[in-house]
Amino acid sequence: MTSFHRPTGRCSNGLLMIDSISRALNLPLLDPYLKRTGVFNQGVDFAVAGSIAPDTSFFQARNIPVPISNTPLGAQMQWFKNHLKYVGRSPSDCAARLQRSLIMMGEIGGNDYNHTFFNGKSIQEVRTYVPHVVSAIINGVREVVRLGAARVVVPGNFPIRCIPIYLTSFAIPEPEAYDQMGCLREVNEFARYHNYYLQRALHSLRQKLKRDNPNVVVVYADYYGALESVLACAPFLGFDRRSLLKSYCGIGGIYNYDGRRMCGTLEVPVCRELEKYIYWDGIHVTQRANRHMSEFLISYMLSKMQCVW
Repeated sequence: MTSFHRPTGRCSNGLLMIDSISRALNLPLLDPYLKRTGVFNQGVDFAVAGSIAPDTSFFQARNIPVPISNTPLGAQMQWFKNHLKYVGRSPSDCAARLQRSLIMMGEIGGNDYNHTFFNGKSIQEVRTYVPHVVSAIINGVREVVRLGAARVVVPGNFPIRCIPIYLTSFAIPEPEAYDQMGCLREVNEFARYHNYYLQRALHSLRQKLKRDNPNVVVVYADYYGALESVLACAPFLGFDRRSLLKSYCGIGGIYNYDGRRMCGTLEVPVCRELEKYIYWDGIHVTQRANRHMSEFLISYMLSKMQCVW
């Protein structure tokens, strides 16, 4: 999760969506919470690579291993509360700060499904996990609102079966298993199911907030639609039509991805003309793709958030 604060003064590596959003809001790139020399006067990033929404025990109970270094959303929420104690003189002072802030709750939830699919769980079984994942996200939103947040953005999941790691690992010989973009249909349907479930839960939360705290605005961010829009419009945006589903940094196969030889390891090359690629390493998108996705999201988000910067 990430917290932006209203700028009090003037207003790299921009590979992440949050970096593009920061720039669009005229904010500096956010420092991570655990950075010893971090500057947090205009925002702070609590996100951890590979993090999950429910606690680790949820996955352990289902025999799904998660990385030892994983930091679930609950732990990030605790960091958030610790940070508030540091920056605010009292709970009311913290609440006043949060009312002038923008909270990004994620993106969170995608790794929950990555861990399960890559440990051999079926789509039918993973669908039963969706209520638990969404519940953890909604509980996080409730908590930041309880602490004083008035503007919260909650991203959905990406079209994960358009990503080279999925296309390579779950390849199916039947052509009808793929849509017109070349993405695998079934798991994209699952991603849409997660997003639908999340949006319904957010609608219920808004209805309750409307009665209890009508000044709070909670917005769903359509990351699925943002990436799908970039893929659909890729040639017009300057991306290479022949490389839409390929990794820029990778090796082997039709998607230029091999899980045994990842980007950054010896003898794994990078292609030329990075600006023509949507996917960086077979898992993450490039800086340019993130910029176009953020453009898709920002105008809608800000109009709904009623932000004044």
